Amino acid sequence: MSIIWTLISLVYMLYLHGACVIFIIAIASANFVLIKIFGRTKYFSFVLWILNLSFLLCNRIYEGYRFSSFGERWAYLDNFRGTFRWHICFNFVVLRMISFGYDYHWTDQYNRFDQKKHIQRCDHCSMGKTCYQLLQERRVTSDKFSFPIYLCYLVYAPLYIAGPIISFNAFASQLDSPQNIYSSREVAWYGFRWIFCLSLMELMTHFFYYNAFAISGLWKQMSPMDIFIIGYGVLNFMWLKFLLIWRYFQFWSLINGIVAPENMPRCVNNCHNLESFWKNWHASFNKWLVRYIYIPLGGSQKKLLNVWVIFTFVALWHDLEWKLLSWAWLTCIFFIPEMLVKSAANAVKVEGAFREFIFRELSAVAGAITITCLMVANLVGFVIGSSGINWLVSGFLQEGGLPTIGGLLLTFYVGTKLIFHISDAKQRKDKTR
Repeated sequence: MSIIWTLISLVYMLYLHGACVIFIIAIASANFVLIKIFGRTKYFSFVLWILNLSFLLCNRIYEGYRFSSFGERWAYLDNFRGTFRWHICFNFVVLRMISFGYDYHWTDQYNRFDQKKHIQRCDHCSMGKTCYQLLQERRVTSDKFSFPIYLCYLVYAPLYIAGPIISFNAFASQLDSPQNIYSSREVAWYGFRWIFCLSLMELMTHFFYYNAFAISGLWKQMSPMDIFIIGYGVLNFMWLKFLLIWRYFQFWSLINGIVAPENMPRCVNNCHNLESFWKNWHASFNKWLVRYIYIPLGGSQKKLLNVWVIFTFVALWHDLEWKLLSWAWLTCIFFIPEMLVKSAANAVKVEGAFREFIFRELSAVAGAITITCLMVANLVGFVIGSSGINWLVSGFLQEGGLPTIGGLLLTFYVGTKLIFHISDAKQRKDKTR
């Protein structure tokens, strides 16, 4: 099966990238060789990260390279660069190369994953199905780490352009044994839901002009309230846009029997803290970051430090832009108070109805503040840029700005309480099953 999908994917890539497929295969081959050489040594992590970060940055700096740089006799290949810039898609290939490397490195190490306990607790696995987590954590045999399967994993057509991101273990496990989480009927329903979301996007682009205001710079002439409405609209538009992209490729992959993590498992308006937001926005990337960066760096024991490393990597992975680094570091600054408050809350056991009421109210206030901070971070990252931070602060310190912030906090407070009630109702429903 891997040979068939590799051939299909290479034809697909030739259409997308033309002669630039040579660069992709050359880099992938170099990565494979180095993994096989250093995969069992203590220097493995250092070599893997240096190699892949170098490729990631050089691809962006040199914009995918030119064949003419390697000699005039190769210059004619620059006329056959395909329809899509290869170095943009290659960001996802880098994640897959790192995944392959670590999954190979961990094959002969002790696996702390308790498969029996997981099967007892997991709704899917307890019914005889195989969930994504089990596919990912269960080790594959050494013969799966061959070059044909590795290349198939890197260039697998349904997930090549935009993901969702799937670990090598999970991918290799499904090549010969197709997924059994979704039935054929559920896969068909998944496709119909995608068509409905596409219709909603068409409606939004025709009647709501958030992005036009953001891109044109007209937001500079608007009131603080208008700017926050634009920022909120852009955030919702981005959520729906990425949901359509990711679910389209997920649907294509499901038809072929391979399941990947759902990238948008929860609506963006149903997240009241930064941690839940990032677990449910590009969720497959979040799972990748946790597995291959967060846990190797020490996990929750070094959480305050890890968050800076992770978000800096996320910004560089997206693109080499100062506004993205500003967005990443601003998000880290907002993350620190939330982590400290959560640690303090976990240390204090709430007893009694009144104490539980106070705790819930404080959680709603914290949720309102967090949502506001999240909007500010996304305003900086995707609307006003890092250069607009001073303008934003000065604008909200004026006479009309402070009431706007107060109104927003009150609105988000009510919204957070509504999220709590929906969550409680869902938990009660699950208990009655």
